[in-house]
Amino acid sequence: QVQLVESGGGLVQAGGSLRLSCAASGRSMSSYAMGWFRQAPGKERVFVATINWSGRNTDYADSVKGRFTISRDNAKNAVYLQMNSLKPEDTAVYYCASKMGPTSVRPAGYDYWGQGTQVTVSS
Repeated sequence: QVQLVESGGGLVQAGGSLRLSCAASGRSMSSYAMGWFRQAPGKERVFVATINWSGRNTDYADSVKGRFTISRDNAKNAVYLQMNSLKPEDTAVYYCASKMGPTSVRPAGYDYWGQGTQVTVSS
């Protein structure tokens, strides 16, 4: 049974930074693509960033390009999301997810999900 646990969320002022972590257990994620998604209150869950199994290929939502960086450490079975220049509109619950095969921007394409971590950006 795969478990994904996010951490690193919190309250930050606009312009600040946070680093989210996602620790996997139960199975090695080294052959899985990983993704970060977010969901604001009353809105659907949307794509933020994704990274392939090797870490060589990444993709980002237009809204976070140049501000967020996804990375992974397969030795630690973990994936990270460095978030800089945060804006109030980045406020959401952030989820990490994993899937076999290539990366995807669709939430439905992912097999395993964490419980989420709250990120709140104040203006």
